Amino acid sequence: MLRIGIVAGEVSGDLLAARLMVALQDRFSDIEFTGIAGPSMIRAGCKPIFRADSLSVMGLAEVLGHLPNLLFIRREIYRYFISKQPDLFIGVDAPDFNLGLAKKLHRSGIPTVHYVSPSVWAWRPGRVREIVQYVDRVLTLFPFEANLYNRFGNHARFVGHPLADEISGSDGTQNARNLLAIDRHGPVLAVLPGSRESEVSRLGDTFAKTIKILRKSYPGMACVAPMVNSKLATQFRFCLDRAGIVENFKLVDGMAREALTAADVVLTASGTACLEAMLVNRPMVVAYRISPITHFIVKALRLLKVGQYSLPNILANEEIVPELMQSNAVPEKIAATLTQLLQNDEARRAQTVRFRALHEELRCNASVQAAQAIGELLAENDRSLRE
Repeated sequence: MLRIGIVAGEVSGDLLAARLMVALQDRFSDIEFTGIAGPSMIRAGCKPIFRADSLSVMGLAEVLGHLPNLLFIRREIYRYFISKQPDLFIGVDAPDFNLGLAKKLHRSGIPTVHYVSPSVWAWRPGRVREIVQYVDRVLTLFPFEANLYNRFGNHARFVGHPLADEISGSDGTQNARNLLAIDRHGPVLAVLPGSRESEVSRLGDTFAKTIKILRKSYPGMACVAPMVNSKLATQFRFCLDRAGIVENFKLVDGMAREALTAADVVLTASGTACLEAMLVNRPMVVAYRISPITHFIVKALRLLKVGQYSLPNILANEEIVPELMQSNAVPEKIAATLTQLLQNDEARRAQTVRFRALHEELRCNASVQAAQAIGELLAENDRSLRE
């Protein structure tokens, strides 16, 4: 039996890991997964030692408050893997947690894979030189990332993005609106304030006030917000209530892709939602705000190495999507930027033309490619053991 230790944090990592698990199960007939898992991984057959949402923390300041618990979990899962000696460890995203764990496991002789490169191209690029010392294979979602690692040897493989394989790019707008019961009397706006409590706490009121401003110009505007769980839905509902717009707003459980597909334009926090909006070919505006302490540290230490923040802009290496960050992420500026996008057919078309080209670059049958790269690594280690 092939025994795999696997760790993922938050929703996007859970989905990526689950798809990879299925591809590995197709490749290896007798395989067992244990580790830190979310609901998708558990459904795919992973035995959870801890739940993935225990790692769902971001930002330097935010992590400090959860640090004792995170260190406890990492210590316990390390002890578990050392006692069980899996044939391979796969860390899926969550680099601050997984790379430290991979380093310790690699020292103990366990081969390591990291799926989803940390943003070394954006900040702390010196990490690459260290990562290749203890990660046997980095599986990257974006084409430019693998080159950064492969300057130091055959450490990385671009496998593409599973979402690009999964999303066809065909227009299903009316079907999505029917499914969500959106009665269109004006433009449809999808609103995604983030998948973490910390994000919604910083952006929820701002997004709600933005929509209140927009509705003065678009009183028939339909708004839909897909929420990753009931706790975040309740949190955002309070924001909408404070803005006085909760009665005319549709909150849905999950269904992010349907909400994006139903939309004419999208207002989203920076993150995976930007990528999904790009893949369903919807024009968007990105707004984001991190904690003042985190922002101060990043600026003071000059940790950020890129001028763009959202994935479409990073992939295109230019600003095709308007970004309003930190002090610019205020309702008046966000509403004005969305209004410009709604009123300008050419601006919307320019975004979607670029989105289609970027989609094709990322469509590589990613989960199968990742499973193949892992299979090759296992075969290499098997040969080295025989030698």
